[in-house]
Amino acid sequence: MSEIKFAKEHTWVRVDGEIGTIGISDYAQAQLGKIIYVELPEEEKEITAGEPFGQIESNKVMSELIAPVSGEVVESNEELDDKPRLVNESPYDQGWITKVKLSNPSELDELMDEAAYKASLGK
Repeated sequence: MSEIKFAKEHTWVRVDGEIGTIGISDYAQAQLGKIIYVELPEEEKEITAGEPFGQIESNKVMSELIAPVSGEVVESNEELDDKPRLVNESPYDQGWITKVKLSNPSELDELMDEAAYKASLGK
């Protein structure tokens, strides 16, 4: 399995070839609390690193999802429509949010590895 890279906005990406799978970090889901809704981006939508690509709602707050990389959405996790709690239960596996075809793979160089992300959280 390839390495997960993190953005400071608490989203992550795992790259396989030219496809990046995006989700939110375990830290973010814990801070949000029980996830009750995830707004998924539509297929073929272009998303831009550092820009919102959807929203996530918990029993505490609604937050924008900030893209860690740029690309074209090739798939969204429609299982989250019925089971948004998968983001809480399995943020790095079953709780992924969307997959994109990377348009600028060099953006990955701007992201943090897990150790740097944890350090940014003070952990």
